[in-house]
Amino acid sequence: MATQDSEPKPPRAQTDEGLRVEREKSDKEYAQRQSAIEEGSDAAIGKARAQADESLQAARDTADARRARNAAPLARETLTRERAHEDAALQGERDTADAELQDEREERLLALAALLHLERAETDLRLSGERASADEALATRDHFMGMVSHDLRTLLGGIALQAALLKRGAAEDEAGRRATAAAEKIQRFTARMNRLIGDLMDVASIEAGKIRVAPALQDATALVKDSVEAFQPLASAQGLTFDVELRGNTLMAKFDHERVLQVLANLLSNAIKFTPSGGRISLRVEPVDADVRFSVADTGPGIPSHQLEAVFNRFWQARSEDRRGLGLGLYISRGIVEAHGGRIWAESGPDQGSTFLFTLPGAPDSAT
Repeated sequence: MATQDSEPKPPRAQTDEGLRVEREKSDKEYAQRQSAIEEGSDAAIGKARAQADESLQAARDTADARRARNAAPLARETLTRERAHEDAALQGERDTADAELQDEREERLLALAALLHLERAETDLRLSGERASADEALATRDHFMGMVSHDLRTLLGGIALQAALLKRGAAEDEAGRRATAAAEKIQRFTARMNRLIGDLMDVASIEAGKIRVAPALQDATALVKDSVEAFQPLASAQGLTFDVELRGNTLMAKFDHERVLQVLANLLSNAIKFTPSGGRISLRVEPVDADVRFSVADTGPGIPSHQLEAVFNRFWQARSEDRRGLGLGLYISRGIVEAHGGRIWAESGPDQGSTFLFTLPGAPDSAT
């Protein structure tokens, strides 16, 4: 089975797209504002010219009335030609002024465009430099985490092995029973530490857009069975009822069994942790359109509506004083589900319980 990376959706691409959109928006707003200013300026010039033309025509009409009776026809024709030349000269000056104003506006726009280009080029250069530094830091961090996680898991494996040997060699007396109980505690602690290391590595992979899944077409029923076997005893120990409901004739979907089992483990462990004794937890799987939808519902205290998106953030905790974990489970679950091409979300309300749902791509028509 070939392993594949999730389809990358790097924040940098979103940043670049957002920067491009904002720049286009700024350019458009400036162009609109500049056009409004120029239109206002042109309107003011036109109004002033119209008033000047009216004043000039009124003065000419007054002068014509005074000498209309005494002027000879030839003199009136000469005056008309002179005024025509004056009007043509005035219009020529106005055309020249308009052309100069337009040139000035175009030069100003070119100067501004050049300035914006330089500033944006400098911004892009700085952003590129910061990204290169961040890439180097992330590469160093990932290399360090890889070495540390490998060494820690090796040490934890040794501790777990020694605990197993102590447990196997314990006598049947009271001292042996105490040794067995201590060895079992060591095994639980090492298992929790190993899961924590795995979570931290998953977070680093998700942030780098390299969370790896190996999806294959398979029946989700086996996945549900594994989840029930793992969490039914824990739910019973907490005094909770655990219901399972499988709907539909087929639950074939394309998914990575171990990875989706990890998602269900996160959702079910949270439901058990936050549901009071006597409550109920429900796991439902059903086909919805072209997908298979999983839902984990509980009768716990619920989640306020304004936090339904925040619960999938890194290090989110339902209560600030609650330190049962680092708040990485839902963040990792979202990364795994999205790597499959699915979607995960929460539905809840105060004192109404919570329901976490996610979808996985169902079987294509050709395979059903």
